[in-house]
Amino acid sequence: MSDTHGDLANDIRPLVRELEKPPGEWQRKDLYDYCLRHGVKVVNFRYPALDGKLKELRLPVNDPEYLERILTAGERVDGSSLFPKLFATNRSDLYVVPVYRWAFANPWAPDELDVVCRFADADGNPSAETPDNILAAAAKRFAERSGAELFALGELEFYLFTRPEHTRFTSRVQRNYHQAGPYLQSRPIADEIMRVVSEVTGGVKYCHSEVGYMDRIESDEPEIDGCRVEQYELEFDLMPIEDLGCWLTVARWLIREIADRHGTTATFLPKLDEGMAGNGLHLHLAVFRNGSNTMNDDEGKLSDDALRLIGGLLRHAESLTAFGNTVAASYLRLVPGQEAPTNVCWGYLNRASLIRVPLSFSASRRLDQTMNPDESGRYPERLSRPTIEYRSPDGSAFVHLLLAAVTSCGEDGMMAPESVHIAKSLELSPDRPGELEPFEQLPDTAVAAAETLENSRGFYEDRGVPSRLTDIVIEKLQDETDVGLTEKLRAMPAAERLAASRRLMHKDLHKH
Repeated sequence: MSDTHGDLANDIRPLVRELEKPPGEWQRKDLYDYCLRHGVKVVNFRYPALDGKLKELRLPVNDPEYLERILTAGERVDGSSLFPKLFATNRSDLYVVPVYRWAFANPWAPDELDVVCRFADADGNPSAETPDNILAAAAKRFAERSGAELFALGELEFYLFTRPEHTRFTSRVQRNYHQAGPYLQSRPIADEIMRVVSEVTGGVKYCHSEVGYMDRIESDEPEIDGCRVEQYELEFDLMPIEDLGCWLTVARWLIREIADRHGTTATFLPKLDEGMAGNGLHLHLAVFRNGSNTMNDDEGKLSDDALRLIGGLLRHAESLTAFGNTVAASYLRLVPGQEAPTNVCWGYLNRASLIRVPLSFSASRRLDQTMNPDESGRYPERLSRPTIEYRSPDGSAFVHLLLAAVTSCGEDGMMAPESVHIAKSLELSPDRPGELEPFEQLPDTAVAAAETLENSRGFYEDRGVPSRLTDIVIEKLQDETDVGLTEKLRAMPAAERLAASRRLMHKDLHKH
């Protein structure tokens, strides 16, 4: 998703059509005039807190002067409540200031406008301690040091739970990949999610059913016990990584809100049941220079930019798990045989590797003529969209912190002379794609991830992560107390193990 003019009249976002300019060009007057023209009665400020959830401040539009005031300078909020342990109560005031390009028409109330905000300190500067600004600063530093921009897309996986009204057209466990109706009872919910998130963000590539499926789940959580479970994936298109932080957080809120409006539940839990696919948050990354993707060279092979990016991510892979895999259940997902990575390596098309190089639409022949040999129309330019896919993060991730850490590791890769060598030394052999033993293992517990972050904290703190925030992340991981958990579970009788693992997995149903 980019701020090019294109055909704005046909843009999927109502606000873009109304303002007749791309979001990157919106100014306060555009939103002010829109509110007056459409009789907007409420402006909703939205902003992410430390728990990853999108918070809300509802501001009634009392009069035009008040509207201009809030769109100009935002409002005050309590930082010590939004970010416990990060801000002391005697210096907890923060401003939430609207980011105009992140405004959107409320999907359910035509007389309301929503705007995602960023946090500012008492002097009016971006608060250096909040994750939104840590990400913005990391993206700016990446651009200034490398002379390039880091773009990203996210694969947001989630489970939907329904109370079956009938037993027709049931599926098989772990066999729901790209399933279609009538085998999807929650399809109407997923369809509304896709349509609403598309209209809000303008950046959705597609939505589809994923592998995970159960006719009936057993849980100590009454909210989901006895439900039918279906897994979905909502994938975004490439956009500047700072914008992805905004829209991932908005999408997670919308997914839960829409599920609730249908009287059901959505969750991003990294693991739901033994043998069931977990909810990943895979990130595709691409380097852009002067508006062009530089991940492939002129021969269609990985460029030095791509190899440097891979080298930087793999160099810091162990500590990155502290931001992307934050609960004990995360490490029940990162196990062999589940298309989840366990080792620090990369490979072409290989879903067992930590970093995968997927197909890039840069085929040697026209794809349209492959199946339609008589096609004679112009072949569009820039169909090629090469990326690398970072596969370990899951639904428990601290989204803004994860993206900031990924950006910092990418920046280190772009600038370190040895990055290309590191990447080449950690490539999986295409002749032996399953041979993972020579490569270092990722942390296998949350406590181990905390230890790797402790050992690497200087790297992240030198790049803008406050020491107190590092302490908070480490403490949260250590509180999972999951050392030896896998061995303990294996030693239990089957029924006892299943009950214990479900309690562990489901305890974070709505925590992130």
